[in-house]
Amino acid sequence: MGMMDKIMGVMMGRMSKGEKEEMMSKMMEKFFTDMTAEDKQKMMGEMMPKMMMGMMGGGEDEGGMMSKMMGGDQGTGMPMILQMMMSMMPQCLKIMLPNMPKEKRIDFVLEIVATLMEHGCADMSNKEKADLVAKITEKVNA
Repeated sequence: MGMMDKIMGVMMGRMSKGEKEEMMSKMMEKFFTDMTAEDKQKMMGEMMPKMMMGMMGGGEDEGGMMSKMMGGDQGTGMPMILQMMMSMMPQCLKIMLPNMPKEKRIDFVLEIVATLMEHGCADMSNKEKADLVAKITEKVNA
């Protein structure tokens, strides 16, 4: 093990989970700053199959990482896969949408919005739905 590995091990061992997540978020912003959309898309294309194989295969435990990801996280009460998707999906859309032909992009956006409204509002009252639509409209017009 090299000196840098030892230093990182000590430093990471002293950090809380929240501190590690914050550091990772800041590092990712800096990492992607000088990358073009094409670079990001290429990297995602290369990474996704590897990530999926790691999730589906073994490694973490007998059931593989997927069984761990589907269980709830003690901190949030949400399965890890949902937490990952909540952060990854907006980033994937930011990379993907600008490269999509306009007609396909329009159809895709309508499908996504319809799906979000249908399933995202499933257990909401009419007032809660109206409040959500107002927030969405405000954010879109900002």
